Amino acid sequence: MIRALSIPDVRAIEAAAMADLPEGTLMRRASEGLAEVAAARLDEHHGRTVVALVGSGDNGGDALYAAHLLADAGFPVAAVLVSDKGRSAAHHGGLAAAEESGVTVVVAADDSEAAASVVAGADLVLDGMVGIGGKPGLRPTATRLVQAIDEDAWVIAVDVASGLDPEGRERADEVVWADETVTMGVAKPAHLLPAGEGATGRLTVVDIGLDVATEPAAVERLTFDDAARLWPVPGLADDKYSRGVLGVVAGGDHYTGAAILTVTAAVESGVGMVRYVGPENPTQLIRAAVPEAVHGEGRVQAWLIGSGMDVESSGEDQLRVAREALGSALPVVVDAGGLDLVDGPRSAPTLLTPHAGEAARLLTRLGAAGEVSRGQVEADPVGAVRRIAGLAGATVLLKGSTTLVAAADGPVRSQADAPAWLATAGAGDVLSGVLGTLLAAGLDALDAGSLGALVHGLAAERASAGGPLRALAVAHAIPSAVRELLARGI
Repeated sequence: MIRALSIPDVRAIEAAAMADLPEGTLMRRASEGLAEVAAARLDEHHGRTVVALVGSGDNGGDALYAAHLLADAGFPVAAVLVSDKGRSAAHHGGLAAAEESGVTVVVAADDSEAAASVVAGADLVLDGMVGIGGKPGLRPTATRLVQAIDEDAWVIAVDVASGLDPEGRERADEVVWADETVTMGVAKPAHLLPAGEGATGRLTVVDIGLDVATEPAAVERLTFDDAARLWPVPGLADDKYSRGVLGVVAGGDHYTGAAILTVTAAVESGVGMVRYVGPENPTQLIRAAVPEAVHGEGRVQAWLIGSGMDVESSGEDQLRVAREALGSALPVVVDAGGLDLVDGPRSAPTLLTPHAGEAARLLTRLGAAGEVSRGQVEADPVGAVRRIAGLAGATVLLKGSTTLVAAADGPVRSQADAPAWLATAGAGDVLSGVLGTLLAAGLDALDAGSLGALVHGLAAERASAGGPLRALAVAHAIPSAVRELLARGI
């Protein structure tokens, strides 16, 4: 599992480590790791020239010492000092080591055109302008230098790409879009959350000897190995009932496809049995498309309600079963139209799966201050997830290119495993079927949400193979995706 710690926790851990080590040890380890990665990328991309963009903090020191090591290794290296205070603001030891190794030092405040020209000639750029103490956005001098970077250059951010909110909550327009971020000791929230993940690029963590294993994570991300460990695999003594029976209340005369997609995804995910409750038209279609499904009410281990449902036009029986499911002590996945039936906390495990627009309506209806817009949710998705979870007493999965799963407290889970092609009608219905299977198998809502998002994304990647896909193809790709994951655990 990838774990990101909050910035205050990172600072406290670094301070504790520095108190027990000779001065400069952590910076030396960080710069050695950074230089090693940079040299490897230069080799991979057949590059030679390096430019370090150097700020006034410890990140600038890391970049300067890495520049010194790269120059000693024979690479032509320049360092551009970005601060308006020039040399006086740079890390003294790092600057001295760089110059001793023959690194060309340019002060941007003295000659901005010369600095931009140096940057433009780099095959690899080290972004050491701002670290975990930075605020969102870039100053004008930094922006001009970033704009000068050649589009073919490989950009490595030191710890956190400059311009990002290190906590990953606030978006900024002016940031460094790194090809790779080399972070020290442990991932930071910006690397895994929507506000920063896109600018982070490939994430490489350098071990500098910090004791992070026992600290609580602010953000977590499941890996493929976690998926192999968590996915419910039947034993020889299992039957369809012990594997989990999922009740599905979904679809309607206007959205018949949603019912087919949801039930198909549940069956493809390995659910023990599906009991479907819905109107006549989707019922007949499911009988033909998914003959494994049974129909009508009965004993289940979990419910999935809402995919393709329109509360205003749903039949009385379907609405009754949906409301009874919400009123039961069983785990429930609530999607799409079913979200309109959520009016307060449940005591049983509950996984709500809104997109940003549905999240805004939920917040408005459940008692958030005033009218909440989709834009407000998109501006602070972590805050929106936390607020909905607290108001509904639920775990919330907020759909998006980076999917967030969280309860009112504890770590936020973040998954970004799907191709952009997955932004297509019906994809959410498929995801709901996977989530329902996992809840019926006994997983808690946090694991079910994050694991389901991972498998859904991987299935989409397999179905897409780099091109367009349809939601039904994603459902049919689930077994091969699960087989691939489980093979990692053998």
